[in-house]
Amino acid sequence: MDRRVVVTGLGAITPLGNDVNTLWNNLIAGELGIGPITLFDATDFAVQIAAEVKDFDPMQYMEKSEVRRSDRNVQMGLAAAIQAVEESGIEGHFDPERAGVYFGSGIGGIATFEDVFEKFLDKGPRFVSPYFIPMMIPNMCAGTIAIRYGMQGPALPAVSACASGTNALGEAFRAIKDGYADVMITGGTEAAVTRSSVAGFIKMQALNQTNDVTRASLPFHKDRGGFVIGEGAGAMVLEEYEHAKARGAKIYAEFTGYGSTCDAHHMTAPDPEGKAGAKAIRDAWEGSGSPSADKVYVNAHGTGTPLNDKSETLALKKVFGEGAKDLVISSTKSMTGHMLGGTGAVEAIASVLAMKNSIIPPTIGLDDQDPECDLDYTPLKAREYSVDCVLSTSLGFGGHNACVGFRKVNE
Repeated sequence: MDRRVVVTGLGAITPLGNDVNTLWNNLIAGELGIGPITLFDATDFAVQIAAEVKDFDPMQYMEKSEVRRSDRNVQMGLAAAIQAVEESGIEGHFDPERAGVYFGSGIGGIATFEDVFEKFLDKGPRFVSPYFIPMMIPNMCAGTIAIRYGMQGPALPAVSACASGTNALGEAFRAIKDGYADVMITGGTEAAVTRSSVAGFIKMQALNQTNDVTRASLPFHKDRGGFVIGEGAGAMVLEEYEHAKARGAKIYAEFTGYGSTCDAHHMTAPDPEGKAGAKAIRDAWEGSGSPSADKVYVNAHGTGTPLNDKSETLALKKVFGEGAKDLVISSTKSMTGHMLGGTGAVEAIASVLAMKNSIIPPTIGLDDQDPECDLDYTPLKAREYSVDCVLSTSLGFGGHNACVGFRKVNE
């Protein structure tokens, strides 16, 4: 069985806005979502900036009792999913046993873990919340969304570090394509701008050590020195094409390709040769019909770490050969920071909207490109450009590589 899969709804809670339209308008305007950390007192931290979600009110989406017993990552993921479902109009138009949820989170409820463990150390085990475990575990966003909509089909998290959101999308695509479901809510979420998380990323030298917000997230720049931690969530409603067509659904794009591989190389460093990353990209591209490179936009993982950007550039060259110079590429992390488990879903949304609107979001701050990163990364400003296919790549700790591909729908 090989069925067509389409995107019929989008939702987003991000450092650049708490709905899809605001996110998109800020992306193409080149707005910066990075600022001083406000979620905790970062006075004693070497890094004091992050890409935080601002003005998010979970009470717009959940009852007060639900908010009290859910972690911020679940609140943002559910909010993005509700937006996507409302836009798609899918509620009430699916068989519950043929509908499911795949939603990724790299870390899960780390803020909950910090708060409860601190109370445990201070006051003892009698003061641990009965909601501690369900608030902490990374599958809870998928479960919460499934409960909200009564979806009784497959419901799983993808937990593959920075590739979590993209893996969730890809596995949801496969669930419909291979006949296991007709409708899937999918995406990723993360709320890891917390004391222990930021401290841990600082100690492993993954974050850029500057506190100059304009020089912190510099993908493909010769002076790049690490990523900026962010938070957020993105969601898509996927449907089998005939299912969507029968109910007259608005269709954003066709989901056409997915690649998932592992470097099997190192705990945190990417394979410098980019071999497995290239295979993930190639699988998504070939699944999308292998269009010519000048008709492809790549939303790169583009974290701004010295090793990642170089190996990702090499991977693209391995896939497209001489045609790699004709690709149009950008890293929206230059604006959103790195949302970890949420980033792949948000970047897939940006990719679909780039194709739909024929506008490529920029890589802001790219005023001095690394000679070893010598492709077209859409520096500084958005560009009007029409493409037939978009690819969105994510590369995670543990060597996880994921890439998803979308094309315009041909009736």
